[in-house]
Amino acid sequence: MDRLTLYTNPRSRGRIARWMLEEVGQPYDLVTMDYGPEMHTSDYLALNPMGKVPTVTHGSRVITETAAICAYLADAFPEAGLVPENRASYYRWLFFAAGPFEAAVIDRALGVQIPPERTVMVGYGDFDRAVATLEHAVSDTPFIAGERFSAADVQVGSQIGWGLQFGTIPDRPAFRAYWERLADRPARVRAAAMDDALMAGASHG
Repeated sequence: MDRLTLYTNPRSRGRIARWMLEEVGQPYDLVTMDYGPEMHTSDYLALNPMGKVPTVTHGSRVITETAAICAYLADAFPEAGLVPENRASYYRWLFFAAGPFEAAVIDRALGVQIPPERTVMVGYGDFDRAVATLEHAVSDTPFIAGERFSAADVQVGSQIGWGLQFGTIPDRPAFRAYWERLADRPARVRAAAMDDALMAGASHG
């Protein structure tokens, strides 16, 4: 069987990939990387020319970008049951969370101001519209693509969980209720505990 390897840093979006790997339940190797020169060696840049984490390798296959990692692993290991019947909502919200929604949140956190007459140029329109769109989406069904948990909830849930934790999205009842349906999943709890332990070790190293 092709071996899975996760290249990550516990203070990164690699936490999304770790959660997803725990959901699929397959063994994987872990390579923890420091920011800076380690992510810009020729060997690592051959895997991820962006010089960032996470990167997942599956045998000779290389996957970067958290939404792609979630979608790939769900397809590669169908026995985990993480691809829902409603593929339309699944793909829609998986990539909305990783694309327009994250861009809107990061721009707001960095103080980037989009002039009203230029909102048609950015994928998210404006922050309030992006937030309202996702708020409506998580209010419709228990999970983002329907009645059961899917790989898209790993991406969407991570964005909402971090947003609530760090105050980068409004603390609205729909977001809080959605996150509470995800926060205690055993795979998420395991993944978070392992990454938190890495962070604690680094801070005492």
